[in-house]
Amino acid sequence: MSTTSLRDQLLHSARPIIVDVWAPWCLPCRTLSPMLEQARRQYGGRVEVIKLNADESPEEAQALGVLGIPTLVVFRNGQEIARRTGLPSPEELNALFEAALSGQAQRSAGPSRADRALRLFAALVLFGLGVFTGPSWVLLAVSAPVAFSAVYDRCPLWRAIRARLQGAGSGS
Repeated sequence: MSTTSLRDQLLHSARPIIVDVWAPWCLPCRTLSPMLEQARRQYGGRVEVIKLNADESPEEAQALGVLGIPTLVVFRNGQEIARRTGLPSPEELNALFEAALSGQAQRSAGPSRADRALRLFAALVLFGLGVFTGPSWVLLAVSAPVAFSAVYDRCPLWRAIRARLQGAGSGS
């Protein structure tokens, strides 16, 4: 699939589209595939699902701004309204399908690209200063959580821990 044909399909589809960017070697992608198929059947074909192999179509994945896989990108009337990187829970997957049907954009829980880049740059500066000033273990130690703050929302381990903590806090 070329970037032009993907763009045309996204712009001219009568139904909302969820683009699943995956790769055959990706275990979370393989885990997501049957969940995605079940959700597609549950929604009775009202939402189209396009599978995009990132290894075979790197230009298309790059055009979509995909930085990690699996990534689900939701389009309605040619506009991106939601995105989810990593293996979603069944509830998160249903929320993506609902967003596709309703056209209501989902708020991103993570930092914006600019904020992410700024945090990574600050972490790099702190790390560099830590290395070249002695080394300074305090600066090196501070650089790690600053870097993590830029990518925490994409970390599957962090999401699993957070879900457990939220479940424990609600008395579940």
